[in-house]
Amino acid sequence: MSLLTLQDPSLLRSANLIDGRWSESASGAAFDVSDPATGLAFARVPDSNAIDAAAAVDAAHQAFAAWRARSARDRAQLLKRWHALILAHQDDLGRLVSREQGKPLAEGRGEIAYAASYVEWFAEEATRTYGDLIPEPVRGRKMLVLKEPVGVVAAITPWNFPAAMIARKIAPALAAGCTVVAKPAEDTPLTSLALAALAEQAGIPAGVVNVVTASRERTPEVVDVWLADDRVRKITFTGSTPIGKHLARESAATLKKLSLELGGNAPFIVFDDADLDAAVAGLMAAKFRNGGQTCVCPNRVYVQAGVHDRFVELLTRRVAALCVGPASASESQVGPMINGRAVDKIARHVDDAVEKGARVVLGGERLTGGAWASPNYFAPTVLTGVTADMACAREETFGPVVPISSFTDEAQVLTLANGTPFGLAAYFYTRDIARAWRVAEALQSGIVGINEGALAAEAAPFGGVKESGYGREGSRYGLDDYMQTKYVCQGGLG
Repeated sequence: MSLLTLQDPSLLRSANLIDGRWSESASGAAFDVSDPATGLAFARVPDSNAIDAAAAVDAAHQAFAAWRARSARDRAQLLKRWHALILAHQDDLGRLVSREQGKPLAEGRGEIAYAASYVEWFAEEATRTYGDLIPEPVRGRKMLVLKEPVGVVAAITPWNFPAAMIARKIAPALAAGCTVVAKPAEDTPLTSLALAALAEQAGIPAGVVNVVTASRERTPEVVDVWLADDRVRKITFTGSTPIGKHLARESAATLKKLSLELGGNAPFIVFDDADLDAAVAGLMAAKFRNGGQTCVCPNRVYVQAGVHDRFVELLTRRVAALCVGPASASESQVGPMINGRAVDKIARHVDDAVEKGARVVLGGERLTGGAWASPNYFAPTVLTGVTADMACAREETFGPVVPISSFTDEAQVLTLANGTPFGLAAYFYTRDIARAWRVAEALQSGIVGINEGALAAEAAPFGGVKESGYGREGSRYGLDDYMQTKYVCQGGLG
C-alpha cells in the first residue's frame, strides 16, 4: 500500500464520524482508496451499511434541537473557526485532494481555497437570515414571516471536487441551523473526513456533522435508509441525472426538500465577432480544469464558420502545450482520470465520433508508459466536424476532449445549444452588446458566461434547469434551500 505523508497526520482519517466518535463500520468491513495516478491503494475506510446510516441520523436528530437553538452569531463564529482551520491546513488538504482525486497539486490547493470560501460566505450569511413583517389588512394583528432550519440534511457528494462539494453543502446547512449526515463519493472519501475532523476541532458539537463512507456496492444501502427516514428533511445531491431522479422518486414518500445538481452538456459558442484569443483562453480555463471532469465544463463547442479554422488553429496550439502527468510532478497541468471506467467512456466517445465522420486534430488516445504509470490517462484531444448525433454531443464526456462544430448564424446555434435535456451551464463569446443580452436570455441554462470561462463563486447561485436539476448552491439563494418559511399571525392587539 502506498503511503501519504502529511504535516498533520491527524487529518488522514480512516473511520466514520458519528455523534463525535470515530469508528469502524458496524460490520467491520472496509474498502481501499486508490491513487488514480498509480492505481495503488494508500488508505482504507469503513464500508458502511444500514446500521451506520441509521446511527448517523440518530445522532443528527438528537443534536438538532440544541444546534438550531444557538444564536446565528454563535453558529457563524464556529463556521469562521472552521474556515480558519481549513486555510491553515491548505497544503495538507491540497495534497490529500490531489492524491485521492488525481488533479494536479496546484489545483488541489486551489480547490481547498475555493471550499473555504463557501464556509466563510455562509458564516457571514448566517446572521442575515431575515424574515418579514407584513402590513396587516386589519387593525389588531401582527403578521410575521420567519425563516427556520429544515432539520436533518443528508448530503451526498461527488468525487470530482471532494472538498468544495462537501463545504458547499455542509456550510449553508450549519449556517441555517440544520444538522448533517454526509456520504462522500467512494473514490474520494478522505478529504471529507479530514474536513469533518477540522469541523470537530473548530468546536462544532458532536452529532452536528456526521460522515459515513461506503463502497459503490454499499452506497444504495446507506442512502436508502436516509430516503426512508422521515427525520431526514432534506437531501442535497450532486451527481448524475438518473440517480437524481431516483432520489426524487424515493424521497416522495416523506416529502423531503431536495437540491439536485445533476448532469450537464454545456455549449460553448464563439461568434465571428468574438475576441478569439480571449475565447481560446476562456475555453482552456473552462474545459481543462480538473482534466475536463467538471459538471460545468464545455461539452459542445460551436464556432461560427467565418472564424472556425483560425479558432481551431489557436486552440490546438494551446492544447498541444498542456503537460499531462501525476499530481506529484509540479509541471503537470492535466492529471489522470478518476478511474478506468472514466477512460473507457472517453475512448468510446472519441471512437464513436471518428466512426461518424469527425476528425482528430490532436490527441484522441490513451496515454501509457513513462510518467503515466496507470491506465487512467487520456491525451488532451481536439475533434472537428462533430455533429449532433455523436455521443460526445449528446452525453457528458467528462474528460479532456474538445468536440468542435461549425455553425452559420445565431438562430441555428441557439437551436443546437438548447437541443438537449440538460441546462446547467452555457458560455458564449461576442463583442456585440445587443447579441450578448439576446443570447444570454435565449439560452436554456441556469448559469451563463458571457466572455468568461470561470463562472463559479461562493457569492453566486449555482444550479441548473431542465434535467440538470433544481435548487441552488452558494449565494443567499443557497441558504434559502436549507430553510423553510413560517407565517405567524398574532391577533387581539387592537
